[in-house]
Amino acid sequence: MKNRTAYLVEPGKFEIKETEMPACKEDDVLVKVKHMGICGSDVMFYQDPTVGGALDTRLPIILGHECAGIVVETGKNVTRFHPGDAVALEPGVPCGTCAYCLSGKYNLCPDVNFMAAPPWKTGAMQIYLAHPAAFTFPLPKQMDTIEGALIEPLAVGMHAAARAQAEPGKSVLILGAGCIGLMTLLACKNRGVSDITVVDLFENRLKKARELGAAHVINGKEKDTMEEVRRMTEKRGMDIVFETAGSAATARQIPYLVKAGGKAVMVGNVHGKTPMDLFEMNGKEADLLSVFRYRNIFPTAIASVASGNIPLKTMVSDFFSFEQAEEAFAYALKEKQTAWKVMITF
Repeated sequence: MKNRTAYLVEPGKFEIKETEMPACKEDDVLVKVKHMGICGSDVMFYQDPTVGGALDTRLPIILGHECAGIVVETGKNVTRFHPGDAVALEPGVPCGTCAYCLSGKYNLCPDVNFMAAPPWKTGAMQIYLAHPAAFTFPLPKQMDTIEGALIEPLAVGMHAAARAQAEPGKSVLILGAGCIGLMTLLACKNRGVSDITVVDLFENRLKKARELGAAHVINGKEKDTMEEVRRMTEKRGMDIVFETAGSAATARQIPYLVKAGGKAVMVGNVHGKTPMDLFEMNGKEADLLSVFRYRNIFPTAIASVASGNIPLKTMVSDFFSFEQAEEAFAYALKEKQTAWKVMITF
């Protein structure tokens, strides 16, 4: 077996090189990657690995963390997996010994080794990948590795929905209909929520939200979102507001959109200082929650997809081969308003 790895060698440029096979340690599985989704963070690093100077990123680096594949080898301590098993990989491996890990909140571990993120120890854009069996999850026979690669972004939406305690009878507003916004929509639907409104600036995204089960949509370019929500809710606001766009403009609207006693959940990464009317929030005694990745959710996400409740494959808009890595990233950047999820096939 020969390994090949796609390295980002400069902004906007990849080089694919033959590399050594990863060592499959005693608690690891060696996986042949079959599919990898391109995340918004991957595209951000592809454009500017330093994120405007915020990171001291030394190239080359390996991108990609939404991945699934086939087990080809197992470490001597691994009995749960066998060669030929289809698996999804949870990309963040925590230290396992800090206070956050021991309390179950391992997504907050300060020493987590997360694929395609500082300190850049590994990434999914390689043919073979060694990964701890503890963070590897089997895919049922009715699921393939396309769906397996999408479990990671779905986990973000499911963690957000769980943080918000989304349930039947609650009204939900999702600001942004990109991949994570739509995953949050699917997660809320899976929890039995039917009253879901999605806001975006682009009609094609709103059409997709309707296809996936949104009861209402608002085109923020054509209508005033706050006025529309006031009208729809008789000035009460929404029980739960998810900010998934990562936009300062939508974040500023949250205090005026959430219902008294409701919950606002920050899912998107809003960069820079963002003024927010906290006096308005205090007057409503509304909860302001944040989301950082996910924890303890991959098995639930896989089971939900396997049951047929979550149509993950409809999220994939385009496929590219591993050899077309540079073309795939350029396309994901250029067509970000129409390409919900660009998938690389190995």
